[in-house]
Amino acid sequence: MIARYGVQLEKGPFERRTADFLWMMIFGALSLLVLSAIPIFRTPFLGVSLVFMLLYVWSREFPNAQINIYGLVTLKAFYLPWAMLALDVIFGSELIPDLLGIIAGHLYYFLTVLHPLATGKVFLKTPMWVNKLVARYRIGAPSRPSSRSAAPSDRPTGVAFSGRSYRLSG
Repeated sequence: MIARYGVQLEKGPFERRTADFLWMMIFGALSLLVLSAIPIFRTPFLGVSLVFMLLYVWSREFPNAQINIYGLVTLKAFYLPWAMLALDVIFGSELIPDLLGIIAGHLYYFLTVLHPLATGKVFLKTPMWVNKLVARYRIGAPSRPSSRSAAPSDRPTGVAFSGRSYRLSG
């Protein structure tokens, strides 16, 4: 689930926004830690919750995508977290970890998309230290203009490949 939905988020709404994607995961992990400290939500393992948080954000970003569950039922992606929650309960898993992930995902989506759309005020922005971290370690694709829109003097000349490289030794 992480590979499928995480990659679609990275290639869709978070394309060329690696720092924002990393911040979403950090915010989700911190939210889950805080939520799991509440006695009614206490759970020792939060891996499933983080997956559900990612799944919830994906379902809100791609609400009309058609999802096929076990080849039996087709539904809109908007309902996928709730369908997975129901299946987990039917198969005997605990309800709390899945519910924590949905709560954390909704909290992130509300603070970054819904609330700014309604009021124009942004409460949750990616901190500068996350942007610096991503830039420092060159994580993800750099955000730069395409070579078509660059000035002729900025374009590489006589170069077959203009990507970045990493030296393996030293």
